[in-house]
Amino acid sequence: MDNLTKEQRHKNMQAIKSKDTSIEVMLRKALWRQGIRYRKNYSKLVGKPDIVITKYKIAIFCDSEFWHGFDWSNAKLKIKSNQEYWIPKIEKNIARDQENNQLLLDQGWIVIRLWEKEIRKTLPACVGRIKEAIERRKNIGE
Repeated sequence: MDNLTKEQRHKNMQAIKSKDTSIEVMLRKALWRQGIRYRKNYSKLVGKPDIVITKYKIAIFCDSEFWHGFDWSNAKLKIKSNQEYWIPKIEKNIARDQENNQLLLDQGWIVIRLWEKEIRKTLPACVGRIKEAIERRKNIGE
């Protein structure tokens, strides 16, 4: 059973943002400090990546664990309320993410998906992954 009232849950869910989340802003600031320029919430690509480095065809998604099904086989066991809604919804999100990844890869994009806890705990490593992808693109172009 949910420990919040229906009104409290509704208010919480309304407050969840789809762009300019704290993890996106954190990653963007780190990239900007490194001199990496990007587009944000790039609607010209499938899935509307949170960050896109168009020069090198790199699409970056900043995914929260709940909405995108991190460790899904264990996580879905923890959903206690409204399972009939949440489990299919998150499974659709997972399938959509995989489909979008494949479409972007087929178009020649490098796709990087970073989990919220990765960004929060190991931001320099996340920036490092992006810099490695840029270097791979640079080496292909030579």
